[in-house]
Amino acid sequence: MSLQVVLYQPEIPQNTGNIARTCAASGTGLHLIHPLGFSLAEKHLKRAGLDYWQQVNIYEHASWAAFQAAYPGASCYYLSTKARRLYTEVEYRDGDMLVFGPETRGLPQDILAVAGERALRVPMRPGLRSLNLANTVALVLYEALRQLGFPGLK
Repeated sequence: MSLQVVLYQPEIPQNTGNIARTCAASGTGLHLIHPLGFSLAEKHLKRAGLDYWQQVNIYEHASWAAFQAAYPGASCYYLSTKARRLYTEVEYRDGDMLVFGPETRGLPQDILAVAGERALRVPMRPGLRSLNLANTVALVLYEALRQLGFPGLK
């Protein structure tokens, strides 16, 4: 199993399309946890993903509980602006799942409450709310891939 990107209730189709393109280019699976803030037929989603849709493995989950049931004991890292630990302070392993929350509200407190040291953040200037979701996914994913020696990539 390779690295996996998990989007919990994503809201903006263009971000999800860009993330799908990043997942296709890196050989990373993409998990979408419903409800989504858009239709998978959305033209902005398709346009942002260009012609990479056939190159990415997309998994849909009806809810957070359904995702957890499908991957019991999964090694997850949870990205949040509320976390103390930096995403660069982790030793990533093959099969890790990188979990990102919705653009306007981030991961819910009940998920972060159990994340503990697995809650990670990307550093940024104080007073700003957050980075763009697609950019954050790319930053964290490629740090994990770098640590793993960019498996399967050239």
